[in-house]
Amino acid sequence: MADKNSKPLVFDDNPGRNAQTYGIARELNTDPELIHEPAVGVIGTKGDSQCYLGVQSKVQAVHDHLRSQIGRDKGQMQLRLVQPEFTVATSDGMRNGTREMRYSLIGREVTHDTVCEHLSASGLEGTIAVVACDKPPVGTLAGLLEHNRPAIIMSDGPIRPGRDSVTEQPIDIITGFQVAGHTDAAYKKRIAREACPGYGSCGGMFTYNTMQTFIGVVGMQPLHMVAPPSDDPRRLNQFPQELVEYLRGLIERGQKPRDIVNRDSIRNAVIVSMAVGGSTNVLLHAPEIARAAGFASFADDIMSPQEFNELSQHVVPVLTDARPYGNYSMVDIDEKGGVQVIVKALMDAGLINGDVPTCTGETLAAQIDRLDTAAPDGTVIYPVDKPYKPTGGLRVLGGNLSPEFSAVLKLAGVEGGLENNRFVGQARIFDGEQGLLDALERQPESFKNHDMVIVRYEGPSGAPGMPEMLDSTSRITTLCREKDIVVGLMTDARFSGGSVGLVIGHVGPEAALGGPIAFVEDGDEIIVDLDTNELNCTALNDAATVADRKAKWEKIVADNGGIHPNCGAVDSRLLNRMRRSAVSAVYGAGMHPDRELWVPEQRQPERTGFVPQNKYRTT
Repeated sequence: MADKNSKPLVFDDNPGRNAQTYGIARELNTDPELIHEPAVGVIGTKGDSQCYLGVQSKVQAVHDHLRSQIGRDKGQMQLRLVQPEFTVATSDGMRNGTREMRYSLIGREVTHDTVCEHLSASGLEGTIAVVACDKPPVGTLAGLLEHNRPAIIMSDGPIRPGRDSVTEQPIDIITGFQVAGHTDAAYKKRIAREACPGYGSCGGMFTYNTMQTFIGVVGMQPLHMVAPPSDDPRRLNQFPQELVEYLRGLIERGQKPRDIVNRDSIRNAVIVSMAVGGSTNVLLHAPEIARAAGFASFADDIMSPQEFNELSQHVVPVLTDARPYGNYSMVDIDEKGGVQVIVKALMDAGLINGDVPTCTGETLAAQIDRLDTAAPDGTVIYPVDKPYKPTGGLRVLGGNLSPEFSAVLKLAGVEGGLENNRFVGQARIFDGEQGLLDALERQPESFKNHDMVIVRYEGPSGAPGMPEMLDSTSRITTLCREKDIVVGLMTDARFSGGSVGLVIGHVGPEAALGGPIAFVEDGDEIIVDLDTNELNCTALNDAATVADRKAKWEKIVADNGGIHPNCGAVDSRLLNRMRRSAVSAVYGAGMHPDRELWVPEQRQPERTGFVPQNKYRTT
């Protein structure tokens, strides 16, 4: 991390340090006389999925243009250029339903560490980041916020939808997961082969596009760079030049990430996430971004669970007909004007604050005006006064199963089961996801209407790594559609942004740490109440029952050396680090020493008095 008392790297008086710096300048074809100037560079994300295939060409295009703007001639920036660096993360899509999925959220943490090491050790005073997939962008932003030197982000862009060659219907990776239980092997193979043509990150309003929209609204990415697909020529021919000019402005103004990412900008981004029916993962990533921006508690400093629910329940509607709960992709949103259309509609309705800074040097409102933003088309993007859905896409739940008020439901994706805003079902316990997958594969007929499947010991510490459960939720969704039943799922793990159905994640405290979810037994009555925003197990209302079940659980843990035997095995240093240092979902489920959150240059939130109010809502 950059220390406010540290000095920039100085090479003048040490030939040993100078030697490689001169060598780098020669190899990068930059002026060797600039090696003592502040350093700038480009970073990117890499991994083993299609998400990352387009990143390297964009990084190279940005690097080449940045190099052309560095020198001692008039109009050039007198800076030292460093070579591009890349972080590494895994593929969520190829790992869902496997034990390797434990490394997905850890990928956010590894990206964060790698970015911090590069920025701090290289002393970068200006950075352009090209990001892909869903966890690395958040890790990158957190690292940029902690380093707190001028920086800007560009999304690599979403993949275009596939098309079923028989039905001619658009399909995507979620289609593939939802046909996993189909009996026709040829059909499953056709969908798998045709779902993901080309390259780019997941195209629906899953976690990637939720977080890219978030990063744009929070001010660290130009809004018009969020939605275009990865293969859009502008990403190679136009955006690199714009990014370099924006970075030049940030450096000249001395404007840093934490000058941009403030309380109101984070609140704006959360509200937009509700309005796009975004991924539940935003409630893991927003607290981590807030922490890196200097806020110790998302709930206390940014937005309480009560305010979040009030906004989602009564104020903020869903404006997009987007996958996985709707019909269209981010490419379609781009064709209708981009995310700036959504932002403008919310701003005009009084729901978000336009008077916040952004990386372009403008306020959010001024950026919207300059982009000559279109009105909602009414098919892909809806106006606030005639929304796609009347209430926001996310809800957080308390109750005796979620005393941390951490449980989250993607309401935009619920397809049934909430009669009068309530679901009442019976618990069916699985101590690990693999048992659930086996049952769905071999005994699908065993699932009954109004079962509430509970998958536990898959939380941040328990798994460890808090895997997402797109495979499980997709199979349950397909089963419910085929049998016309409702089966819920709740877990101390998390979900893909592509999950739909009555699925509740982030239940905390997690089972591995002795949270109430560990004490539920098969057949217990489970109640989800969206009028009170509570998740309750009726049996746990009785103190004697809780005491008895807790005592039995504690004996099992004690007999097993202090860890419940149903927790996942630890066979690598990273998994061990996650088990020992993971914090609760309400703090972002990241890795922090001794489970204590470290907050860089902690600051008090500036409360501007702006209150989101939907001027079109009459009730």
